[in-house]
Amino acid sequence: MDLDHQTVVGFAKSWGLIYLLVLAVGVLAYTFWPKNKKRFDRAKESILDKDDKPWN
Repeated sequence: MDLDHQTVVGFAKSWGLIYLLVLAVGVLAYTFWPKNKKRFDRAKESILDKDDKPWN
């Protein structure tokens, strides 16, 4: 099997695009999954819990 540069580039472009699209869909599905809503709401509120006064 002879792999030249153009073959490797074509493979990387096509399968890399598919990989990134599947990864993006997976991240979006995880983000908007109803079971994770409580976790993200808690994370949103916990950022401001202890920072209500200036640092000393």
